[in-house]
Amino acid sequence: MEKIVFLNSAKVDFDHQLNFSSLQELGTFTKYDASSDEEILERVQNQSVIITKELPLGKDLIEQFPPSVKLICEAGTGYNNIDIIAAANKNITVCNIPGYSTEAVAQLAITFMLNFASSMVLQQNMIKQSNFTNFTKHLQVPHFELQNKTLGVIGTGAIGRQVIKVASALGMNVLAYNRTPKNYEEPNIKSASLEEVLKGSDFVSIHCPLTPDTKHLIDKDKLKLMKPTAFIINTARGPIIKETDLIETLQNNVLAGAALDVQDPEPPALDNPLFAMDNVMLTPHIGWKCFESRERLIQLVSDNIAAFIKGKPINVVG
Repeated sequence: MEKIVFLNSAKVDFDHQLNFSSLQELGTFTKYDASSDEEILERVQNQSVIITKELPLGKDLIEQFPPSVKLICEAGTGYNNIDIIAAANKNITVCNIPGYSTEAVAQLAITFMLNFASSMVLQQNMIKQSNFTNFTKHLQVPHFELQNKTLGVIGTGAIGRQVIKVASALGMNVLAYNRTPKNYEEPNIKSASLEEVLKGSDFVSIHCPLTPDTKHLIDKDKLKLMKPTAFIINTARGPIIKETDLIETLQNNVLAGAALDVQDPEPPALDNPLFAMDNVMLTPHIGWKCFESRERLIQLVSDNIAAFIKGKPINVVG
C-alpha cells in the first residue's frame, strides 16, 4: 500500500466539505491543514506520494526529501511552485491536474465582462453611498452590449477555449493569441499576434500559464497598446501582469478598467491602490474554488495517483 500525504489540504478543503475517500482507498492517507518548511521535511518521511496545492517546494526542500518519495502531485493546473529540475534530479515524478476548474474559471472571466458591460460595481457603489440618481434622473454609467465587441484571449488551452465558447455564444468576435498559432474554423475567431490582440480588443482575458517567458508578459508598454476604452482580465496567475505598471496605467486612465482574480503577491497588501479604484474588480483567487471544481479536483488527484501506482503516470509535467 502506498503512503500518501496531503501537506496543505485546507487550501482545498477550507470549508471541510470535501470527501477524501477516493484517496484513502489508494493506501495510507494522511492530510494536514498546512505545513511549514520544517514540518514538510518531517511529514514526507517514509511517504511515497506527496500532494500539494500551490505550496512552494523549492530546490533546497526537495533535495532533502527521502528516497521513499516517488511522486509529487500538484492539486491544480499551475505548478510553478515546484522546482521541477530538483525533483527530476531526485527521480521524483511531478504531475498536475489540468481541466478541473475549466468551467468555473471561464465563468468568472465572463462574469467580469458582463459586470463591466453594465457598470454593475459602479451602480452598486452609488447605492451604498446613498446616491440614487441612476433611478431618479438618468443612467450615469456606461452600459453596452457584448455582442459584436472583440474579446482578446491570451492562451487558448482548455480554459481559454471555454471562454471563447461562451463569448461566441454572446455574439462576440475573438482574437486568439497562443504561443503556437492555431487555425480556427469559426468565422468569429481569428488567430492573432499578442500585439494584434492588445490593440484590437475591447476585453483582454489572460489564460496562459506562468513561466519565465510569461512573467510580466503584460507590462507598461503592452498596456499602452490597448484601447483607452478596453478592459483587462486576469484569472490565470498574478505575475503575468506587472502589477506596478497596471496600477500606473489605471491611475493615468490609459485603460477603462481591470478585473483580477489573481494578484502579485497573494494576498495583496491591504494598502494596495487597486482596492480603492472604482474601475477595478478584485477577487481572492476564487476561480477554482467552486465546490464542484474542488470535488472534481480530489477525484482527479486520486486518478493521477492510481495511474502512477499502475506504472502508467498521467499529466506528467516533470
